[in-house]
Amino acid sequence: MTDYMDGTGIQYHIHTKKGDVGRYAILPGDPKRVPLIAAYLDKAEKVADNREFLTYTGYLEGEKVSVTSTGIGGPSAAIAMEELFLSGTDTFIRVGTCGGIAIPVIGSDIVIATGAVRMEGTSREYAPIEFPAVADFTVVSALCEAAGKLGLRYHTGVVQCKDSFYGQHDPASMPVSYELQAKWDAWKKLGVLASEMESAALFTVAARLRARAGTVLFTVGNQERELLGMDNPKFHNTDRAIKTAIEAIRNLIIRDRRG
Repeated sequence: MTDYMDGTGIQYHIHTKKGDVGRYAILPGDPKRVPLIAAYLDKAEKVADNREFLTYTGYLEGEKVSVTSTGIGGPSAAIAMEELFLSGTDTFIRVGTCGGIAIPVIGSDIVIATGAVRMEGTSREYAPIEFPAVADFTVVSALCEAAGKLGLRYHTGVVQCKDSFYGQHDPASMPVSYELQAKWDAWKKLGVLASEMESAALFTVAARLRARAGTVLFTVGNQERELLGMDNPKFHNTDRAIKTAIEAIRNLIIRDRRG
């Protein structure tokens, strides 16, 4: 896969080409978050906008950094990563939201994924199900360092990824409720921290591309705490996760320059 736009080098879905994007990219799901994240970069400008894929590029520590929205779920996230990679990006940090599963994970907490449960479909078209979806160690380290520097409460561990939002939030209504509920109980027993929709695909695609990928998530709330009658504060401002990703990219740029 090299070019789908009549010899222009412009990628078919995200509409970027070499030179438009940096080696480093931050991947929110929502296009509306792109300019919010790009505001933390120097001289950020919109370079592409097509479908759910909005891309801004600016500078951090003098290095070109891009922000591209992926839309919701693994299929579009995988497309964004594939086409950004072809445009010159090799280091990716997903910024998004999650719902807590483990009881200690409460609303407004940061979750840094070390790996992801592949309960989605996209990654199965890249690797056998036995292959683990794991984040890059250097990216995880940079994210942890950033969260610590910012004084944020954060957790590291495995997250669960699915394709159906309502399969998580209303499993009893689904014809396969028996499977969804049994597996949810398994994730709880295994200490899975939270549920989201993109990391398993991104980690697996990154492994195929030999790229680096990590994920930082902002916890909206925790349905398990609510079911138990525990305090369950809910928040929607993702600025903490965004700041963590920006600082992590800064850390990676400095580390990479040192070799």
